[in-house]
Amino acid sequence: MRTKNSSPELLTSCKEKAMRIVVAMSGGVDSSVAAALLVREGHDVIGLSMQLYDQQQGEVRFGSCCTIDDLYDARRVAGAIGIPHYIVNFEHKFQEHVISDFVREYAAGRTPIPCVHCNGDLKFASLVDRARSFDAEFVATGHFARVEFDEVTGRHRLKKGADAAKDQSYFLFTLTQAQLARACFPVGALDKAAVRDEARRLGLRVAEKKDSQEICFVAAGEHPEFVGKRTDIPGGAIRDRDGRVLARHDGIHRFTIGQRKGLGLATGIPLYVVGIDAADASVTVGPREALESTTLTASRVNWMSGDVPPSAIRASARVRYRHREASARITPLPGGRAEVTFDQPQTAIAPGQAVVFYDGEFVLGGGWIE
Repeated sequence: MRTKNSSPELLTSCKEKAMRIVVAMSGGVDSSVAAALLVREGHDVIGLSMQLYDQQQGEVRFGSCCTIDDLYDARRVAGAIGIPHYIVNFEHKFQEHVISDFVREYAAGRTPIPCVHCNGDLKFASLVDRARSFDAEFVATGHFARVEFDEVTGRHRLKKGADAAKDQSYFLFTLTQAQLARACFPVGALDKAAVRDEARRLGLRVAEKKDSQEICFVAAGEHPEFVGKRTDIPGGAIRDRDGRVLARHDGIHRFTIGQRKGLGLATGIPLYVVGIDAADASVTVGPREALESTTLTASRVNWMSGDVPPSAIRASARVRYRHREASARITPLPGGRAEVTFDQPQTAIAPGQAVVFYDGEFVLGGGWIE
């Protein structure tokens, strides 16, 4: 079912006046329709696609996003809607900001979320700079999110996408006021069905293209091999909460908090990963109730208004992209940190994941779970 704002005529993410806008085109249906909507609104649109890894002789080393086929799809869409299209080489930046961090985090016993680094550290930071060389005022993407300007505070606010099932505001919590001021999300007011309908109406070949997986550069379940090829991680012990050794493992990068499958244990009761210690390469397991916690500490917290609250606030918080938001008290701490205390226990809070704070439909900020 479409939302009440699902009409393609509604475009609330950019100003009404015609301007030059750079669109990040991944070759998927969302960014393709984003570009098409901006063209229809009368903007001067330039399509940019990011080459993230070596594609000489058609080489495809990673997953199902940003492959050479995706670059071709983006170029075909640009031709169909009549805009110039360029490919920019971000291989080094992708390696530095996304791949290297992904490997380091797993080696340290944490569970990374590379999509946040890709969107904030790479896509927006780099494309905003690149847009200046085109004299472009905005950078647009196909994210299901919205930006609104609050005339009372004089600040830009990040808002959830109208399609709750596709909302991607969680991945954008690192954006600064300067980046939000130049961000444009043309499909944020639509639902997914409306986006595909618009692609069909335009005759775009990507109308039925499947969405990419959450981690684009490694297939689901294959991250241990991916990480293991890039760094040496020793094996260690799997222990219960009393310290007794139950089994051995081949590396902590094979585990995440809350994991049940693949432990190789036959104890007669369900056991879950409740702790990972990189210092001694150990994994601790316990019953499901051991996964519950009411508090966490986050570091590198970004408050989207640009101002740290002077005291604790009430908000809802989400500890993983697919988790439900939960009511909490958020207390700012020195050094860009925050303590989050939930009203009800949360399950499988994993270091390395992001905790994002919401006030209704608006993102207040977020940080990295320690």
